[in-house]
Amino acid sequence: MSARHGLLLSLVILCGPPLLAALMIARFGLDATSRPADVAIVFGNTVNPDGTPSPRLVARLDAAAHLHRSRTVRTWFVSGGIGREGHDESRVMRDWLVAHGVPDSAIVRDSLGLDSHLTAVHAAAWMHAHGVRRANVVTQYFHVARATLACRRAGIEVVGARVPRWYEPRDLYSLAREVVAVPAYVVSGR
Repeated sequence: MSARHGLLLSLVILCGPPLLAALMIARFGLDATSRPADVAIVFGNTVNPDGTPSPRLVARLDAAAHLHRSRTVRTWFVSGGIGREGHDESRVMRDWLVAHGVPDSAIVRDSLGLDSHLTAVHAAAWMHAHGVRRANVVTQYFHVARATLACRRAGIEVVGARVPRWYEPRDLYSLAREVVAVPAYVVSGR
């Protein structure tokens, strides 16, 4: 075997498992479909310094609004924290959804959903208190696996997911991060 073939084989052995994991995570999210449910759990994302949702967050919110137009869910649980920009993600998310036809009375805000785990825990508590069980997660395709895992660990019956068909080069970084984050979440629960 030549040195070049040895290097290629070494790269395949080293990169094969992470690449396979990335493909599985991406496929899980890209194959996701929404189903009739009590609630849509919309995971937060960046708000611009001017208080408007980032393009990635707009894509998530548009996917969530689709669930209103298709009458797939009755309630939207929007969750996010106060970011570096100083804006409450959940408020920005609620305002965007209301401006796009979702009734304000159908939206529940969680301003303490600082990560996927907390969003799931807070959604589960609200769902339990209101006697609802079934949920769709709304997030980017690369995040569906971990968001679903977090919700199921919190006791939520996840029946489906809605993902935006919006992509950006940063998704490659995000997908690589999930290759590490999903197994870490399986082990640690956070």
